[in-house]
Amino acid sequence: MKKKNLFLAAFAATTLLAGFTSCSSDDDNNANNGNQIDETNVVSNDAEAISLVNGVYSHWQPLSSSFSFIIELNSNKLISFEGEEDQPGPVNSRFEQQPTTWYQVKIFNHLLLGVAQANDAIQTINNSRALGKVSQSGYDAAIGKAKFLRGLAYLKLVQLWGEVPVITEAGGSATERKSIDEVFTQIVSDLTEAESLLKDYNGDPRVPSKQAAQGILARAYLVWGDNPLSESEVAAIANSQTDPKFTTTPSRLEKAVEYANKVINSGKLALDPEYNKLWGREYESNKRGTNEHLFTIAHDGDKTDAQGNHQTHCSWTFPFLNGENDKDYKENHTEVADDDLYDDWKAEQPNDKRLAETYFTELVNPVDGKTYHYYSPVYTPINGKGVDLSYENSVNLEITQNSVDRIEIRYAEVLLIKAEALVQLGRNSEAAEPFNKLRTRAGIASVSSPTLDDIKREWDYEFTYEQFSLYNSYRWKDLISSVKKVSTYKHFADDWQTSLGQTYTDDQAAYFAKIHKHLHAKYDNVRGKHYRQPVPGGLTGENLGIAQNPGY
Repeated sequence: MKKKNLFLAAFAATTLLAGFTSCSSDDDNNANNGNQIDETNVVSNDAEAISLVNGVYSHWQPLSSSFSFIIELNSNKLISFEGEEDQPGPVNSRFEQQPTTWYQVKIFNHLLLGVAQANDAIQTINNSRALGKVSQSGYDAAIGKAKFLRGLAYLKLVQLWGEVPVITEAGGSATERKSIDEVFTQIVSDLTEAESLLKDYNGDPRVPSKQAAQGILARAYLVWGDNPLSESEVAAIANSQTDPKFTTTPSRLEKAVEYANKVINSGKLALDPEYNKLWGREYESNKRGTNEHLFTIAHDGDKTDAQGNHQTHCSWTFPFLNGENDKDYKENHTEVADDDLYDDWKAEQPNDKRLAETYFTELVNPVDGKTYHYYSPVYTPINGKGVDLSYENSVNLEITQNSVDRIEIRYAEVLLIKAEALVQLGRNSEAAEPFNKLRTRAGIASVSSPTLDDIKREWDYEFTYEQFSLYNSYRWKDLISSVKKVSTYKHFADDWQTSLGQTYTDDQAAYFAKIHKHLHAKYDNVRGKHYRQPVPGGLTGENLGIAQNPGY
């Protein structure tokens, strides 16, 4: 099968500048956007159509852990010691990212590569349908999946980079940045069509479903309803350490409620009664049959997919090497920013069942039977959601397998989206019902009328380290104020080594000195420009010709 989509070819060469232009509507074959249909640009049957769309996943799989290196490191919650201080993890941790920083380059390009491959698949499947080679059901499944993935990709692009080029199978410019509203209009168009074409959720979250499209639409309308900053608004605060004003568009928030209700009222999804069973190889992709995982990105390990999901690897790089029990002392690729995040939660909600899953302060090594501690002055707490505890000896073995699926959206998010949209609309008492479902499972008290502050804290409780931190700060317009909270953390003070009343080994002192350095860098460096990520070059460093975001 010969692919004729020039935009995909351009991306395959890691450049957006291959002269792609939209097809002329004056062409003799304008019903197919000027492309002559023949046996070289069609598939033979339904299975080939689905297989063609499944190729888009090759651009999602390498990003599963990479998202954390922007979305969580650009926050007060996480620090990276992945390599030397000039490496992309630590650079993001310190708000020093540039257009050449690898995680920005990787995510931007692979999302657009996925868009390009989805475009190619949609065009080819349209051709195939016109020749009768694909059935209606096969067409619906393939086109629905392709548009679902394209809409999701554009949602992530607009959240992180603001105005971006919009290209579909009908054409578009690879360099012209469209307005925020135009990008969201395309997102909504793709996802509503996916909603109409896809089948109901059948218990397999690896397969996009009608309810998955509805859930992402609820997310998209909440993001859009919180009025993402335009380029000019970011430019006005680019060098400032003052957050912009939080505003909303109620009509979009109403749509967020509407789509959340579609998922809820379908009766297809539910909360898993055991929060700690949501993560891990043995629990992934709804193996428990509880139907909380709504859409996931499949991972079978480095040997069998584009890249294993390194969520476990990054937060647990060196199992049980914290200097205790005569073991070496090594730093994981990602670290909790400080003890305060654990201590504050424990003080606020000591009975919250989610705390023990989110942060580990001690673990027994199944190999030697000894207890290892993750708490100052030995270490900081460990990101528990990134450590697979679902099978025997998993904390020692999963690091080499990288086979845990990445959860893109689960039912808990749909409930919280509805609650937040209702609160933003001033309907706080209505928000109590979906909001309290999360708190009931967590074992903490219900509230009769949640406030926006309650909602914000619940996002932290329920979704810590699940790649929401930066997105939420962008929505709530509190990026700078939230990051500057690091000034209250134990190791922010210049005299931390004496004022905390603790004794440190040389390794421990060096470790917490890095924590101190990163906390100060976050506090000192965060600026209004960080409401956007820098527009990168191509995967091999070429200039993509896309205008840069303000301040970079």
